Amino acid sequence: MKAAIPASAHPRVLIIGGGYGGITLAQGLRKAPFQVVLLDKHNYHTFQPLLYQVATGGLEPDSIAFPLRKMFTGQSNLLFRMAQVNQVDPARKVVHTNIGEIDYDYLVMATGSVTNFFGNESLAQFAHGMKSIPESLDLRSVILQHFEAALEAGPEEREALMTFVVVGGGPTGVETAGALAELQRHVLPHDYPELDFQQMKVYLMEAGPRILAAMSEKSGADAQEALELLGVKVMVGTLVKDYDGVIVSLSNGTTITTNTVIWAAGVQGNPVEGLPGEAIGRGKRVIVDDFSRVLGYEHVFAIGDLAFMQTKDFPNGHPQVAPAAIQQGETLAENLIRLEQGAPLRPFHYFDKGSMATIGRNKAVVDFKSLHLKGWIAWLGWMFIHLLYLIGFRNKLVVFVNWVWSYITYDKGNRLIIRPFKRTSGGKKQEEPIELVNA
Repeated sequence: MKAAIPASAHPRVLIIGGGYGGITLAQGLRKAPFQVVLLDKHNYHTFQPLLYQVATGGLEPDSIAFPLRKMFTGQSNLLFRMAQVNQVDPARKVVHTNIGEIDYDYLVMATGSVTNFFGNESLAQFAHGMKSIPESLDLRSVILQHFEAALEAGPEEREALMTFVVVGGGPTGVETAGALAELQRHVLPHDYPELDFQQMKVYLMEAGPRILAAMSEKSGADAQEALELLGVKVMVGTLVKDYDGVIVSLSNGTTITTNTVIWAAGVQGNPVEGLPGEAIGRGKRVIVDDFSRVLGYEHVFAIGDLAFMQTKDFPNGHPQVAPAAIQQGETLAENLIRLEQGAPLRPFHYFDKGSMATIGRNKAVVDFKSLHLKGWIAWLGWMFIHLLYLIGFRNKLVVFVNWVWSYITYDKGNRLIIRPFKRTSGGKKQEEPIELVNA
């Protein structure tokens, strides 16, 4: 069956994925002589850096999501289809989806990344990832349900319910651990006055020698100090070996009893089936050249978190962050136009805009080239940059108002168990579908 995509006199650029790379590319082709077809399994774009705030009750999901159709209102050369892509067939220049086959002249894969459990099945089964809105809402329900259960639990069970282990010392892990510590200090004691929150424990586990390994040593040290002042138990050089839903086994031979493990220890590419094995590189990322072309193909491209572009400055590929995806989308839009014009292509060069992570209220670290900032000024910078990257004026306003309210009142107002989370003997189960309300 062929999908109902109208024919066009112009070449078709088929983009898989509505993340920053995909939407930037589509917008860059707004006035170009192409028919642009954008596919995504959701009808919204997600601002992933703030998913941890959804999980910890600071924001509602519709404030970090934006409807893809609304984003492209007025772009006459673009068609959006909500579809699940099952396989690509470069030989025939078609993509197989749940709505039928779609042919293309140029294919761009921007399918992003997924949580990497490094082959540990028990962790994949029992730990909570945080790469999507559904996962973040699941985690929010889990956190709140555990405090509800702790009210009626015995001492040992209560300890497990009030212990949280965050695995991974990158920005996501640091920010999540800091948010949980602030809930412990400023929010949850008012909701659950019957509980003793000195019993609540938040662990941050990092297998490497320090947290924030991708940032400067100064940032890592400052972040660890700030977390420890908040009461987070930071354990570096400690690998999480196993988790059975109750007991976390560590590489140093010790264990932690907890009902909640939050996995922020790594991601891997999310390639679409149909590419040959030699095109898939380290971390399941698709190998591309300096022009984002997939290894062995002239008309197939990959950008964003999915793409593995090895350069002198980035021998392990570019960082899997929004600025890299945006810049790759911009460059590829220009190069697709050049291809049609018969002009030489422009190689991609990444401009590193720096790195940042927030730890909590008035606490953040920022690295930009040789400049290092921490504390209040870094925290303001972190907020400004994240507001800048959010899509839609309404979302920027809602998030800003939420942050201001939270700062003034020390409150996070979204502590709602909208959809209770239940674990089955087989692992995790999503009870009800999620509906996003978008303006």
